[in-house]
Amino acid sequence: MKIAASDYDGTLFRDDEISESDVEGVRRWRNAGHKFGVVTGRDYGMLMPQLRHYGIGSDYAICNNGGLICKADGTPLWQAEIPLSTLVDMVKEPCVRKSFHFAFSAADCTYLYHESEGSWITREAKQWNFKIVGIHEEDIMSLPRIHQFSLGYPEPDEAAETSRIINEKYGDVVHAYQNRCSVDVTPKGVSKRQGIEKLISLMDWESPEVFAIGDEINDLPMIEAFQGFTVDTAREAIKAKARKTYSGVGAMLTDNITTWVKY
Repeated sequence: MKIAASDYDGTLFRDDEISESDVEGVRRWRNAGHKFGVVTGRDYGMLMPQLRHYGIGSDYAICNNGGLICKADGTPLWQAEIPLSTLVDMVKEPCVRKSFHFAFSAADCTYLYHESEGSWITREAKQWNFKIVGIHEEDIMSLPRIHQFSLGYPEPDEAAETSRIINEKYGDVVHAYQNRCSVDVTPKGVSKRQGIEKLISLMDWESPEVFAIGDEINDLPMIEAFQGFTVDTAREAIKAKARKTYSGVGAMLTDNITTWVKY
């Protein structure tokens, strides 16, 4: 069995679209009997409407950097959890308060507050009809199971510094992944690699070949674990970790439809 695991933003979704060649590559891959899914920092509800819009079929979704694993129909298979008390402490950090928004990902919606100019959460939720629930800071301890806390900044350097501080102060409980100007905080031990491995276990897929492709720091766990790939628009630091660089996801899938590669 072959399983393709593609990052979304910057990998499958580039220049504000999914290219026709990538759509065709996914179609041919799945028609050959292989599995395809997206492994992303996004919430499920902000991912699937876009995949449907562009005609991308999938067999699973690993969302929120491994924090939520779903079947193709959106049924949750597994969900991680951040202690609510840790969230209460983190939102008080000066670097965190500089974020455009505080977004708390649950299985069925995103809880949002502290949103300011520059945030993209409400804009995308309206565009793709995704459920957002507004809250106040005093509501955090009453939230349901939360598996990711997301922040946004004007510059990548700010996101990198916030990630460093969170990992230094709260690294025994959570891990902060920088993705350009975003910071996604998940429970410690949760990653895109862990999400893929958990999916394989949950689905009872025996010794599959995994073809992972991504373009950012939060993709490195799966790229390194599965000797994965990247795209030509990735930074040199990411290309250095990848086995091969492709022009797009479709090109990677086409190149590996019949190639046997052990990891």
